[in-house]
Amino acid sequence: MASQVIFDQNSRFPVQEIRVNDTPHPPITVYSTAVCPYCVMAKNFLQSKGCTWTEIRVDTDPSERERMIARTGRTSVPQIFIGEVHVGGYDDMMALHRAGKLDALLKGEVA
Repeated sequence: MASQVIFDQNSRFPVQEIRVNDTPHPPITVYSTAVCPYCVMAKNFLQSKGCTWTEIRVDTDPSERERMIARTGRTSVPQIFIGEVHVGGYDDMMALHRAGKLDALLKGEVA
């Protein structure tokens, strides 16, 4: 895993370090809202795995909420997709992780 260090323009000290996974992964989409603790936990976990994602806020765009419901059949958030695979919510993603299947999915292998 590589690191990207961001420096303040007026200082020689780093202000932020972002760990970046060198291995590409399928696109990740997270449907979320601003006040959802499970959304925050899901994004923190994905970040710990070195992943990047596209976040779609369903609380600010009703049409995106309808799209999420049509795609998943669920009304709760987060709803997580890795590539075209619907992982489900945070608990579903963690169950995949505990079962040892999440890493394969992140590598583009079907779980």
